[in-house]
Amino acid sequence: MSKVVFNNKNAVFFSSLKMAVDKYFKENGLKKTGTWGLYSKTIILIVAAISLYLITICFSLPVITTILIGSVLGFLCACIGFNVMHDANHGSYSSKSWVNDTLGLTLNALGGNSFIWRHKHNIIHHTYPNVDGIDDDIAKTPFIRMCSTQQWVPMHRVQHLYTPLLYAISSMIWILFQDFEKYFKQKIHNTDLQKMKTSDHVVFWISKLLYLFFYIALPIILVGWQQWLVFFISLHIGQGFTLAIVFQLAHVVEETEFAFAPLNETTVIENEWAIHQLKTTSNFSPNSKVITWFAGGLNYQVEHHLFPKVSHIHYPALSKIVKGKCEEFNIPYNCIPSFNSAVRSHFRFIKSLGKKPLAV
Repeated sequence: MSKVVFNNKNAVFFSSLKMAVDKYFKENGLKKTGTWGLYSKTIILIVAAISLYLITICFSLPVITTILIGSVLGFLCACIGFNVMHDANHGSYSSKSWVNDTLGLTLNALGGNSFIWRHKHNIIHHTYPNVDGIDDDIAKTPFIRMCSTQQWVPMHRVQHLYTPLLYAISSMIWILFQDFEKYFKQKIHNTDLQKMKTSDHVVFWISKLLYLFFYIALPIILVGWQQWLVFFISLHIGQGFTLAIVFQLAHVVEETEFAFAPLNETTVIENEWAIHQLKTTSNFSPNSKVITWFAGGLNYQVEHHLFPKVSHIHYPALSKIVKGKCEEFNIPYNCIPSFNSAVRSHFRFIKSLGKKPLAV
């Protein structure tokens, strides 16, 4: 297992930033958790998703209609993940832990596992973003080279052409294979998984079986395997691509930095933890209320990584504070103005990593 140490001895930047953010919440009489804006969005997304699911399993539909409904449902499932599950599993949806725990299980309803995700995301990714050797999010597959320290192979020359296809099937691989791999190995990349209680094992297996029943068995029984297959593939294409592209635009672009932690060695990061977060994340399309609404504020990735226990509802306001503090301390604040610009940056970066390194 790799070990990473941050230079937090003089963490004056984050201390100053936290004081400014705490002052904002106090002066405005706000809680750091969700508001009715988040609660209403939860109802809209979940009701819409359930409605589309019921239409698909209750009616015989033309292929084109099935593809459309499946793709939109996949997109909505990803949005439920961004908005509801994500805040809940960070403990920022509500001040009541039972509400967070319950809504965190929406991930299980979508096929994932909240226990594994919390360790993988909250502990590993949020502590060591873009650290090759630890951050599982940049080591999902050898088919994509996401940073310069990862091994290059000849097929990477055209990775910018085939990565969209891999993104499209990523949620299917995650739900049907990667969760089980992590469960049986009890490891997330090179890091040991937290010890699971009996209840965690029970929830893992029951939720996986329920997923197989509601997403595979029941639709086949009700509408036949042909419509189910079209629906299932369309759903995962919509869900997988949406999930993947939002993450990639926030971390794997030309503007962000990466670090390397060799296995079984101690790596010292020159910056304090907060500055590392700033250098390895990027906002995108911050002025788009539509993207902010659907993406659960994850287009404000900088603010999310600095304040993961604050609901995404508050990120647009916090971004002004964070940007001001970055200017005060002369620290780069990564922000790509539009979604299209971020997509272009991502694929330019992926294409550049596909070129054969001089050392190879």
